[in-house]
Amino acid sequence: MRKLSADEAELWAKVTATIRPLSREPVEQQQPTPSPTVLKPKGRVPAPRPPVSAPRPPSSLHGATLDGGWDRRLRTGKVEADRTLDLHGHSLDRAWEAIDRALEHSIAAGDRILLLITGHERKGDPPLERGRIRAAVHDWLAASRHSSRIAAVRGAHRRHGGGGSLYIILRKN
Repeated sequence: MRKLSADEAELWAKVTATIRPLSREPVEQQQPTPSPTVLKPKGRVPAPRPPVSAPRPPSSLHGATLDGGWDRRLRTGKVEADRTLDLHGHSLDRAWEAIDRALEHSIAAGDRILLLITGHERKGDPPLERGRIRAAVHDWLAASRHSSRIAAVRGAHRRHGGGGSLYIILRKN
Protein backbone atom coordinates (compact mmCIF):
# COMPACT_ATOMS: atom_id res chain seq x y z
CA MET A 1 0.00 0.00 0.00
CA ARG A 2 1.44 3.41 -0.91
CA LYS A 3 1.53 6.41 1.40
CA LEU A 4 -0.46 9.55 0.70
CA SER A 5 1.34 12.56 -0.68
CA ALA A 6 1.21 15.83 1.26
CA ASP A 7 -1.60 17.15 -0.97
CA GLU A 8 -3.57 13.92 -0.66
CA ALA A 9 -3.10 13.84 3.13
CA GLU A 10 -4.33 17.44 3.42
CA LEU A 11 -7.39 16.65 1.29
CA TRP A 12 -8.09 13.48 3.29
CA ALA A 13 -7.91 15.46 6.56
CA LYS A 14 -10.53 17.88 5.19
CA VAL A 15 -12.80 14.99 4.20
CA THR A 16 -12.52 13.20 7.54
CA ALA A 17 -13.22 16.45 9.43
CA THR A 18 -16.68 16.55 7.83
CA ILE A 19 -17.65 13.05 8.92
CA ARG A 20 -20.25 12.74 11.68
CA PRO A 21 -20.94 9.43 13.37
CA LEU A 22 -24.43 8.04 12.88
CA SER A 23 -24.88 7.53 16.61
CA ARG A 24 -22.87 8.50 19.69
CA GLU A 25 -24.20 5.60 21.73
CA PRO A 26 -21.63 2.91 22.46
CA VAL A 27 -22.00 -0.26 20.49
CA GLU A 28 -23.15 -3.20 22.56
CA GLN A 29 -21.04 -6.26 22.13
CA GLN A 30 -23.09 -9.39 21.86
CA GLN A 31 -22.20 -12.28 24.09
CA PRO A 32 -21.52 -15.43 22.13
CA THR A 33 -24.39 -17.86 22.49
CA PRO A 34 -23.46 -21.39 23.40
CA SER A 35 -23.99 -23.77 20.51
CA PRO A 36 -26.40 -26.63 21.14
CA THR A 37 -24.88 -30.07 21.48
CA VAL A 38 -25.21 -31.98 18.23
CA LEU A 39 -25.82 -35.70 18.60
CA LYS A 40 -24.38 -37.98 15.98
CA PRO A 41 -27.15 -40.02 14.32
CA LYS A 42 -26.97 -43.77 14.44
CA GLY A 43 -27.06 -45.94 11.35
CA ARG A 44 -26.92 -44.95 7.68
CA VAL A 45 -27.80 -41.31 7.02
CA PRO A 46 -28.77 -40.27 3.48
CA ALA A 47 -26.99 -37.30 1.93
CA PRO A 48 -28.88 -34.02 2.24
CA ARG A 49 -30.99 -33.11 -0.76
CA PRO A 50 -30.50 -29.79 -2.51
CA PRO A 51 -33.36 -27.34 -1.98
CA VAL A 52 -36.04 -27.46 -4.66
CA SER A 53 -36.69 -24.13 -6.29
CA ALA A 54 -39.21 -23.23 -8.95
CA PRO A 55 -37.70 -22.58 -12.37
CA ARG A 56 -37.34 -18.89 -13.07
CA PRO A 57 -38.24 -17.35 -16.41
CA PRO A 58 -35.24 -16.22 -18.44
CA SER A 59 -34.19 -12.64 -17.74
CA SER A 60 -33.57 -11.91 -21.40
CA LEU A 61 -34.34 -13.38 -24.77
CA HIS A 62 -30.66 -14.10 -25.37
CA GLY A 63 -30.56 -16.46 -22.39
CA ALA A 64 -33.90 -18.13 -23.13
CA THR A 65 -33.59 -21.88 -23.28
CA LEU A 66 -34.41 -24.08 -26.23
CA ASP A 67 -34.31 -27.84 -26.29
CA GLY A 68 -30.96 -29.47 -27.01
CA GLY A 69 -31.84 -30.27 -30.62
CA TRP A 70 -32.54 -26.64 -31.46
CA ASP A 71 -29.39 -25.37 -29.79
CA ARG A 72 -27.27 -28.02 -31.51
CA ARG A 73 -28.69 -27.24 -34.96
CA LEU A 74 -28.21 -23.49 -34.44
CA ARG A 75 -24.67 -23.92 -33.12
CA THR A 76 -23.65 -26.10 -36.07
CA GLY A 77 -25.42 -23.95 -38.66
CA LYS A 78 -27.70 -26.78 -39.79
CA VAL A 79 -30.73 -24.52 -39.95
CA GLU A 80 -32.12 -22.44 -42.76
CA ALA A 81 -33.79 -19.14 -42.04
CA ASP A 82 -37.38 -18.76 -43.15
CA ARG A 83 -36.83 -15.03 -43.62
CA THR A 84 -33.75 -12.78 -43.69
CA LEU A 85 -33.55 -9.11 -42.77
CA ASP A 86 -30.38 -7.17 -43.63
CA LEU A 87 -30.06 -3.91 -41.69
CA HIS A 88 -26.90 -2.61 -43.40
CA GLY A 89 -27.36 1.03 -44.39
CA HIS A 90 -30.35 1.61 -42.09
CA SER A 91 -30.56 4.43 -39.56
CA LEU A 92 -31.58 3.47 -36.02
CA ASP A 93 -35.20 4.50 -36.59
CA ARG A 94 -35.47 2.73 -39.93
CA ALA A 95 -33.84 -0.38 -38.47
CA TRP A 96 -36.35 -0.51 -35.60
CA GLU A 97 -39.25 -0.16 -38.06
CA ALA A 98 -37.79 -2.85 -40.33
CA ILE A 99 -37.37 -5.28 -37.41
CA ASP A 100 -40.93 -4.68 -36.24
CA ARG A 101 -42.30 -5.15 -39.76
CA ALA A 102 -40.22 -8.33 -40.37
CA LEU A 103 -41.37 -9.83 -37.07
CA GLU A 104 -44.98 -9.05 -37.94
CA HIS A 105 -44.68 -10.71 -41.38
CA SER A 106 -42.77 -13.71 -39.98
CA ILE A 107 -45.35 -14.33 -37.28
CA ALA A 108 -48.23 -13.99 -39.75
CA ALA A 109 -46.52 -16.43 -42.16
CA GLY A 110 -45.78 -18.96 -39.39
CA ASP A 111 -41.99 -18.67 -39.81
CA ARG A 112 -39.79 -20.17 -37.09
CA ILE A 113 -36.37 -18.60 -37.80
CA LEU A 114 -35.66 -15.01 -38.76
CA LEU A 115 -32.03 -14.27 -39.66
CA LEU A 116 -31.25 -10.71 -38.63
CA ILE A 117 -28.09 -9.28 -40.22
CA THR A 118 -26.96 -6.32 -38.13
CA GLY A 119 -23.27 -6.04 -38.89
CA HIS A 120 -20.49 -6.46 -36.35
CA GLU A 121 -20.61 -4.40 -33.19
CA ARG A 122 -17.68 -2.05 -32.73
CA LYS A 123 -16.23 -2.21 -29.25
CA GLY A 124 -16.32 0.98 -27.24
CA ASP A 125 -18.48 2.84 -24.81
CA PRO A 126 -20.89 4.24 -25.95
CA PRO A 127 -21.41 2.31 -29.19
CA LEU A 128 -19.57 3.98 -32.03
CA GLU A 129 -21.32 5.19 -35.19
CA ARG A 130 -20.85 1.74 -36.74
CA GLY A 131 -22.45 -0.95 -34.60
CA ARG A 132 -25.19 1.09 -32.92
CA ILE A 133 -27.92 -1.13 -34.37
CA ARG A 134 -26.15 -4.28 -33.15
CA ALA A 135 -25.76 -2.74 -29.70
CA ALA A 136 -29.47 -1.85 -29.46
CA VAL A 137 -31.09 -4.89 -31.06
CA HIS A 138 -31.44 -7.03 -27.89
CA ASP A 139 -33.16 -4.19 -26.03
CA TRP A 140 -35.41 -3.57 -29.01
CA LEU A 141 -36.46 -7.21 -29.19
CA ALA A 142 -37.16 -7.39 -25.45
CA ALA A 143 -39.31 -4.24 -25.64
CA SER A 144 -41.00 -5.20 -28.91
CA ARG A 145 -44.74 -5.70 -29.14
CA HIS A 146 -43.81 -9.15 -30.52
CA SER A 147 -41.54 -10.14 -27.59
CA SER A 148 -44.04 -12.72 -26.32
CA ARG A 149 -43.76 -14.53 -29.68
CA ILE A 150 -39.93 -14.69 -29.57
CA ALA A 151 -38.68 -17.95 -28.07
CA ALA A 152 -34.97 -17.08 -28.12
CA VAL A 153 -32.25 -15.02 -29.77
CA ARG A 154 -28.94 -16.67 -30.64
CA GLY A 155 -25.79 -15.63 -32.40
CA ALA A 156 -25.73 -16.91 -35.97
CA HIS A 157 -23.35 -19.55 -37.29
CA ARG A 158 -20.35 -18.34 -39.27
CA ARG A 159 -21.92 -19.37 -42.58
CA HIS A 160 -24.94 -17.14 -41.81
CA GLY A 161 -22.90 -14.09 -40.79
CA GLY A 162 -21.37 -15.11 -37.48
CA GLY A 163 -20.96 -12.25 -35.01
CA GLY A 164 -22.71 -9.83 -37.36
CA SER A 165 -25.98 -11.79 -37.45
CA LEU A 166 -28.57 -13.19 -35.08
CA TYR A 167 -31.13 -15.96 -35.25
CA ILE A 168 -34.51 -14.92 -33.86
CA ILE A 169 -36.43 -18.10 -33.05
CA LEU A 170 -40.18 -17.56 -33.01
CA ARG A 171 -42.70 -19.60 -31.04
CA LYS A 172 -45.15 -21.86 -32.86
CA ASN A 173 -48.58 -20.35 -33.55
